[in-house]
Amino acid sequence: MSIKLKPLADRVVVEPAEAEQKTAGGIIIPDTAKEKPQKGTVVAVGPGKKDEPMTVKKGDTVLYGKYSGTEVSIDGKNYLIMKESDIYATL
Repeated sequence: MSIKLKPLADRVVVEPAEAEQKTAGGIIIPDTAKEKPQKGTVVAVGPGKKDEPMTVKKGDTVLYGKYSGTEVSIDGKNYLIMKESDIYATL
């Protein structure tokens, strides 16, 4: 996947994973009750800061904070732009 967005410095663009549609018991979750996903795939990475190289790369699956990042819509798809420090772990 290629997007026309190049993050600056230590910023990362993440495509959030889809929110759960059903519970484990099969109950359908309405849109208003869905939890914001806290997992996604890195689709673009900035160059890093002068003395701080980036540790995540394009294609990594990452976990991030519930309220991390800024939501943007590009070509009808939703993404999050966040600092690398907002990412807690890679999977």
